[in-house]
Amino acid sequence: MDLHITVDPDSATAPFEQIRAQISEQARSGALPVGYKLPTVRGFAEDLGLAANTVAKAYRALEGDGVIETRGRHGTFVAAAGDAAVREAAHAAAAYAQRAHRLGLDRDAALAAAADAVRAVYEQH
Repeated sequence: MDLHITVDPDSATAPFEQIRAQISEQARSGALPVGYKLPTVRGFAEDLGLAANTVAKAYRALEGDGVIETRGRHGTFVAAAGDAAVREAAHAAAAYAQRAHRLGLDRDAALAAAADAVRAVYEQH
């Protein structure tokens, strides 16, 4: 099993985001199984012909999304799907609900705004 990532330098999408999106999709689809060890930041950057900071930024975003986890000197691995992502989504939803309430939206208006935002994002992908 190999990690297959391509970065299009002519794309309007930043290289770190291309890396993040491809690793995320491969982890979500099972092409990269839970526990799969990712290459080091430096090694991966070298392989892709990119700056190490670009790969590090992608890894940080993936870790923040709960897709990967860093285990110190042992390396970076694909995380168990669901738990971290569900917690993060619940946290974001709670923050949104509090903000909508402070803005004076009633429950139906808050839910409609959230549904519209979710629909717009998922229709783009």
